[in-house]
Amino acid sequence: MSVVEILTERGKLADEFILKMLHFGISEDLYKIVKHQIAGGGKRVRPAMTILSCEAVGGSVEVAIPAAAGIELIHNYTLIFDDIIDRADLRRGYSTVRAEYGDVMALLAGMHYREAIFEASRKSVKSRRIESLFSWTVRKIIEGERLDVLFEQAGRDSSYIKKMMFKHVTRNDYQRMIGAKTAVLFSAACKAGGIVGGGKAAEINALSDYGWNCGVAFQIQDDILDVVGETKRLGKLVGKDIKEHKLGNIVILYGLEELSESCRAELLQILGSPTVNDSDVDEALKIVLSTKTIERAHAKSNMFVEMAKSSLKVLPSSKAKDVLFCLADFIVQRSF
Repeated sequence: MSVVEILTERGKLADEFILKMLHFGISEDLYKIVKHQIAGGGKRVRPAMTILSCEAVGGSVEVAIPAAAGIELIHNYTLIFDDIIDRADLRRGYSTVRAEYGDVMALLAGMHYREAIFEASRKSVKSRRIESLFSWTVRKIIEGERLDVLFEQAGRDSSYIKKMMFKHVTRNDYQRMIGAKTAVLFSAACKAGGIVGGGKAAEINALSDYGWNCGVAFQIQDDILDVVGETKRLGKLVGKDIKEHKLGNIVILYGLEELSESCRAELLQILGSPTVNDSDVDEALKIVLSTKTIERAHAKSNMFVEMAKSSLKVLPSSKAKDVLFCLADFIVQRSF
């Protein structure tokens, strides 16, 4: 089996439990709305990582399922709110919850997801540790989302956001944002697997580090694909970050470092415009791609992948460890 096939097979093992947690305590009408997010598919990378991490320390697939489900619920919970915040209509090639049912129903669906996350953690072995990990993870993701919004250069009416907006985003700012918004959940996915699998402290810490570095590499690859990917394969629009006025994309940040003063000013003018149309996106992409930013971003993501793989050295030899090793490479080689 290929890495993608193994990921799909492992990740889908949590689906039944996910739906059970979502179905609990709500009407069929609301369940239809809540289920829309999960029904849209997704790679299920994070729950697969939880299951594989559990197996890598000697645990069983069965014991990992509730924690794996909780991780995927957190992921989709944050996506629902992310789509509301970004006013996004398309994800995974399907309409978002907000596009299908409106912002109010999407907010209610998101609130229900938070309770489903709690229920999944409660049903996990070592539930208090898992619940604490989940709570801390969600708090960090919220901070990452806050920074992501403040890195935008236009498009928000809020006086607070306009006042607090970052006029200049450094590499450290970017690292802090993606660490909170993306890497923390990958780290939690692997750490949760290590915990429920009964791993030693050193093994759990190694898995947490592995997940963190994979998460950073994953986000950098997402940034790259936002510029050079294909809408059909991505399931979302290419150039979405430019359309949303975002400076929190490493490809854009590297591009700004290399551009001439006039080209830099033109790119910033597009990002700072109240509205960005398709021709603006095309021009911005053309400007960015005139630099070596893609090569630099690839080198950066590969560096984090190598650190991720190095973290696995403390784990005993196993098939699950081998898959985790290959998964790190897949993260930066993927085109979707």
